Amino acid sequence: MPHLLRSALHSLVAFFGAAVISTFAVADEPSSSQTGLKISYSIAALPQLDTAAEHDLWSRIRSGFKLPESDPRLTRLHEQNFSRNSTHIERIAERSRPYLFYIVEEVERRGMPMEIALLPMIESAFNPLALSPMKAAGIWQFIPSTGKVYGLEQNAWYDGRRDILQATNAALDYLQKLHGMFGDWELALAAYNCGEGCVARAQSRVAGNSYSAIHLPKETRNYLPKLIAVRNIVLDPQRFGIKLGDAPNEPYFLQINLEHPMEARQAARLAEMNLEDFLSLNPAFQRRVIHTDTQSVLLLPTDKVEVFQFNFHQQGGQYRLQNYAAQKGESAKGIAEKFGVTLNWLKEINPLKLNNGKVSKSQTLVVPMAKGNIVPMQLGAITPTKKPVRNAVMRTHTVRKGDTLARVARLYNVKVADIRQWNDNAEPLTLGSKLAIPRSS
Repeated sequence: MPHLLRSALHSLVAFFGAAVISTFAVADEPSSSQTGLKISYSIAALPQLDTAAEHDLWSRIRSGFKLPESDPRLTRLHEQNFSRNSTHIERIAERSRPYLFYIVEEVERRGMPMEIALLPMIESAFNPLALSPMKAAGIWQFIPSTGKVYGLEQNAWYDGRRDILQATNAALDYLQKLHGMFGDWELALAAYNCGEGCVARAQSRVAGNSYSAIHLPKETRNYLPKLIAVRNIVLDPQRFGIKLGDAPNEPYFLQINLEHPMEARQAARLAEMNLEDFLSLNPAFQRRVIHTDTQSVLLLPTDKVEVFQFNFHQQGGQYRLQNYAAQKGESAKGIAEKFGVTLNWLKEINPLKLNNGKVSKSQTLVVPMAKGNIVPMQLGAITPTKKPVRNAVMRTHTVRKGDTLARVARLYNVKVADIRQWNDNAEPLTLGSKLAIPRSS
């Protein structure tokens, strides 16, 4: 492809491809106030363009590759290893599908090399439950201490290192920090593998500071060539006899916020999903209950949101859980009987610490809402400013230089009035602000 044409396509991707979040609360379903639960949807979507790169995620990824090939010998070696076991890389590519669009959006929004979106392929094989001998967890393989530094909460309920959204943002924050320290993406990636101290010490031993000049541990020396080998396979999979499979350039999941905890198996049932698929999008919850100290957030495939919404408003109240302050010395069996569950259920859902069947120290447990004790949510908890259109699907637009409401409306084939209705910030337009664009499904 001619250089100018490639640059023009890349500019279009940069213009339209930034991840934008539009959140709205469901306000036209009266049962939400009866269940005491709130759902909001965070939707990342792209305008529909005609270029191949905007319809195929692999093409979009290829257009953002930037890293050099600093060690061809090791790169060829890893290419051979991957091509000899083609089914392995194909399984990894298939496993990446639920997560890859979100990662690509974030990498592109930050202006980072797109090779970084492939990093979980060599870190964890895109296995969200991966756990290394060094206790590194999740698709980005954070060790506990680094995870805490980057705000990834870790407790008996929830491990943020396995949270797809939180861990992705933390990993990219960390990589950007490393790039700022070393001024080079190759060195930043090396430091991501062995630590910034490791790279800094290696630089101090030699005159040159480049990746190719310093002496790194064997694992780290192979780390970047392995990533470049994966990059080359994605760039031309046919040459290596590998089939990557389809990867639509569209969001795989939406984010749903629950105001109260819920069992994972019940949430999966409401979404009409099997539990394994549900947990692959929500691997951070340690006790198979959607619950953290701050907010209960789950991810659902885009095609399951509507059925979840319907079933939730029909049945959601009966699945609501609540916090219970268990006192030291209180009988665990008595607590279970009080809330109509078995002792095994109480132990499975809660990190319960017992001594001879009694609570060993005061702690907060999650239990079912006592029958007849569902307290309606205060109306102010939703505070809608606009009434959403039923079954609306949202796109987003980042305001650019020269944009007017009329121009944006023409771009998305909607009315100016529709944009005003959905956006309090529609007038006056501000560079960089986000507009929610409705599209009837």
